[in-house]
Amino acid sequence: MHKQLHYLLAIPAAFSSIISISSNTLASEISTTSDEKNQPLVIVSPAKTLENLHQERTMAQVTSVSQLSDVQPTDWAFQALQSLVERYGCIAGYPNSTYRGNRALTRYEFAAGLNACLDRVNELLLTAVVDLVTKEDLAKLQKLQEEFTAELATLRGRVDALEARTSELEANQFSTTTKLSGTAIFAPISFFAGDRADGSNLDRGTSFGDRIRLDFNTSFTGKDLLRTRLQATNLDALSASTLTPEGDLRFVDNENFGSGNNNEVAIDALLYSFPLGEKTTVILEANAGAADDFTNTVNPFFDGDGDFGALSNFGTRNPIYYPVAGAGIGLRHQFNDALELSLGYLASSPNDPTSGNGLFNGAYGAIGQLTVQPTKGLTLGFTYVNSYNADLTAGSNRANLRTALASNTALTDVLGEGLNLPISSNSYGFQASFQLSPKFAIGGWVGYTNTRTLAAVDTNNGTIPRGELDIWNYAVTLAFPDLGKEGSVGGIIVGMEPKVTGASSGLRNTIGRDSDTSLHIEGFYQYKLSDNISITPGVIWLTAPDHNNDNDDIVIGTIRTTFTF
Repeated sequence: MHKQLHYLLAIPAAFSSIISISSNTLASEISTTSDEKNQPLVIVSPAKTLENLHQERTMAQVTSVSQLSDVQPTDWAFQALQSLVERYGCIAGYPNSTYRGNRALTRYEFAAGLNACLDRVNELLLTAVVDLVTKEDLAKLQKLQEEFTAELATLRGRVDALEARTSELEANQFSTTTKLSGTAIFAPISFFAGDRADGSNLDRGTSFGDRIRLDFNTSFTGKDLLRTRLQATNLDALSASTLTPEGDLRFVDNENFGSGNNNEVAIDALLYSFPLGEKTTVILEANAGAADDFTNTVNPFFDGDGDFGALSNFGTRNPIYYPVAGAGIGLRHQFNDALELSLGYLASSPNDPTSGNGLFNGAYGAIGQLTVQPTKGLTLGFTYVNSYNADLTAGSNRANLRTALASNTALTDVLGEGLNLPISSNSYGFQASFQLSPKFAIGGWVGYTNTRTLAAVDTNNGTIPRGELDIWNYAVTLAFPDLGKEGSVGGIIVGMEPKVTGASSGLRNTIGRDSDTSLHIEGFYQYKLSDNISITPGVIWLTAPDHNNDNDDIVIGTIRTTFTF
């Protein structure tokens, strides 16, 4: 008895460390076959928990090898290990009591179970609980160890390598609560044809710029998220050249009209989301919030916020979402798998205490949306947005009247410069996306906005009175997932950017309406070069820019290269 005990204690291969096999290591190194959930067995001994080795899956404890339903009790080794497991409880299996899909154990997997029992017996011996370990059990362990010597040695080497890698990760990890991710975009942009909205010639030059984002995603409970985003860009809004918001790209600096920011690093998105019960999520937006932070824009292959998908503001999502921007609160409530409610209120200048600004007295956007998924692959969105002093940021100058009167020379040369026109808008939208097959999806939207001018404003061309504008937009989208290569996608967008289709009598005489119709035609191919690099060449064709047939068609070309890490 004592001789066998001394022999067991002297074997470092079985007793020097407590074994835990990570899911990835066991799946990739021990076996080439996995079950349908791709979750390998985890072997655990009491002295070291899963948390110590950063395991993310909880395994249910079993008390018998026979509970592992796909283990075949065909030889003496199975019977011997079964009796040890039943006596010492030293193997953990899947919650569904399977071991490895629908097949018998490999010798390496069996060795892993044996190693766990060796560790358990060793623990009992080291804690002087000798009475629990019988002479017969020690003999079984010795015989099993001799039979599986090679497998135990291989297993020990792999586990040692895993623990070394785990220790290195623990020593060099960025943070225990925060993960760093980033996106870098490089893009040349060219105008191939067209006129400016005021009828003058459009410069055909090519520009080259970038947008860099670093996201610090922090979780304190595992269910919440604190996102801090740093952003730098030197790409300016195309409307600084074209003098119309039509065709503006999503990945450029559309907020700082005509200026860019010269790659100055600034805090962009800053939000905190947390669950409120099992079905509700609350999102607190402190800076640069947007409707898509808490609302499904129902444009899955196109709304990548400029990093992926569509190239333009218009192609990314229905323009009625854009007035919802700034700081405030959002909420998502999942009634069930088929019905979700999104609510939100964001203000553009909540940090400014002066008159006409602040959280409730300045520009804001409030949104409510019901998202419905009546069947697999089909998503519908019904949206209402109320906004104050916030424009659509896509479409004609008349459809973005407040912004155009403040800074766009296409109108200010006629009406005056730096005009402050207070407006209020109610927008209604319907969005749909239907993935007909794994390789094809069709979608689109229609949006209507009623904008009211709230005060009369004097201009060089008379007075803009109180009145109302009717603004419509629509689009049809076609997506081709995995086109040419898995992870790549082709996309086509055809639609009409926001257009003023009607105006009350006073506004009709001063501002007028868009009498012509411009079509937005966009095509792109997002090629997944690798897991971290995608290249997206694309073309945007605007017929009758600014909804004016007197302007020559504008053709914009770009090649967006996106690096993610």
